[in-house]
Amino acid sequence: MNFKGIIKGLHHITATVNDAQEDYDFYTKLLGQRLVKETVNFDNEKVYHFYYGNEIGAPSTIFTTFPYKDQGVRDGIIGSGQVFETVFSAPANSLQYWEDRLKKHNVDVSKTNLFGKKKLTFKDPSGLNLAIIEDGEDERSPVWKSDEVPTEQNIIGIHHVVLAIENVEETLKFLEVFGYESTQKEGDFTLLNSSIGGAGNSLVVMDAKGLPVGKNGLGTVHHVAHRVENIDESLKIKDYLENELDLKVTEVKDRKYFQSIYFRIPGGVLFEIATEGPGFMVDESNEELGSSLKLPDWQEERRAEIEAGLLDYER
Repeated sequence: MNFKGIIKGLHHITATVNDAQEDYDFYTKLLGQRLVKETVNFDNEKVYHFYYGNEIGAPSTIFTTFPYKDQGVRDGIIGSGQVFETVFSAPANSLQYWEDRLKKHNVDVSKTNLFGKKKLTFKDPSGLNLAIIEDGEDERSPVWKSDEVPTEQNIIGIHHVVLAIENVEETLKFLEVFGYESTQKEGDFTLLNSSIGGAGNSLVVMDAKGLPVGKNGLGTVHHVAHRVENIDESLKIKDYLENELDLKVTEVKDRKYFQSIYFRIPGGVLFEIATEGPGFMVDESNEELGSSLKLPDWQEERRAEIEAGLLDYER
């Protein structure tokens, strides 16, 4: 079975980070993204869950973080079995702007090329590996009209993620079944596209030789989510993964803004399959997105207790 066409591409990337204030400042003020939702980690309500993205938080534009400062979480190790790098997409002719902006804010930047596209690599305050590339073919909208970054240069969304894998062939074989097709190889890197392809619908598998085994913790990506139209599609995939590939898949998790299942792929990376809807405007209007703490219905009665347990940060 091949899930090409069912798996449409990326939905979001979620990372474990350190301080809420520096995280918010970095992604909204420096990178010019919109905080489209402020909620809590549904599995640990003492920790915020920040969702950053384009104006409406459309699937494939979303980067989310759990700020775990003072929660006893260790520093992570970026290595095999993880997302090695998250790559953002920016408009054509914007990379010089981003290089100048990052350097102005004392962020170390390196320049490289991969698969014919210019690329800047850098780290966020928690040590996550990030990059920005130019992609003049990326037409996703609406781009967030940030007060910090001109719209014509602002980040459009997630372009792709780089998976660090020890057994590359086994993982590529799985990803082909999962709905991604290998389209290009360059050195230790293999580019894969969903049936839609392009920005927000791509993965890069990197040979992890020389890297340590990845360990989840501060400064690492926790999981990468892929989008499907509805929960029925997720259940079809869950059935196949469990009964044909003998993978362990979670039950459906209600994340309020989408429904999810989780599993580890051959190669160790934690994957999520998330529905495209209902989206972030189920409890806020476009104008209100990200302006206040939102909780799922089952936590509302404990709002005061939950708010008291969260570390303060300033917008």
